[in-house]
Amino acid sequence: MIRKDILKGVYTKAEIDAMSYRMEGEDLYLIATSEHPLIGMYFGKMLNHKDLPIKLTAYSMCFRKEIGSHGINEKGLWRTHQFNKQEMVVICKPEDSWKFYDELLKLSKDLFKKLGLPFRENESCSGDLSDLKARGSDLEVWRPKEKIYQEITSVSNMTDAQARLLGIKFVDKDNEKKFVHTLNNTAIATSRALVAILENNQQKDGSINIPKVLQGYIGKSKIGGKK
Repeated sequence: MIRKDILKGVYTKAEIDAMSYRMEGEDLYLIATSEHPLIGMYFGKMLNHKDLPIKLTAYSMCFRKEIGSHGINEKGLWRTHQFNKQEMVVICKPEDSWKFYDELLKLSKDLFKKLGLPFRENESCSGDLSDLKARGSDLEVWRPKEKIYQEITSVSNMTDAQARLLGIKFVDKDNEKKFVHTLNNTAIATSRALVAILENNQQKDGSINIPKVLQGYIGKSKIGGKK
């Protein structure tokens, strides 16, 4: 759960209304992503430039209203009100944020390449970005069932937008106080990744070929199928 004063620093009001579940009678909301409590830990803090960058990651349960979703995807695992995902966050000096944007995007690309999933990069135009984002890109995986590419992960550079709302600053080498930059990246949402793996590796007999990178964990190269 997360307090509203933190949530207002990471989301716009429109995003809070559209996505967040509020606890009745409490100043608390269920988290929509672990990015928010990770950044919220630094609410009002003054950091030292020697401590930057700060790289964080968390695996958590997430809750979203998903207003406007419809059809088969909200009945399965692709679009759900409760799901788990691994999130990555970077808090850094302003001059370094674009370098870390590229680094986070590469990490996600490498992950899905290792899973052997067909995907493409889709950079968001300014009109599709939320008010706090300076730049964002989605990785979209091929969905054989739908015959379209759909978002499976996203990376964003918020520059100093969240830092200004949350009061997160650092003292640089010249003893000047500046706002940090914050970035976030969904490393992997486990339910969507599972759907993508199943759909792209299902065989005619119904069996599923396990990606090589996962075979050591599963103990098999294939599951299911007709006997």
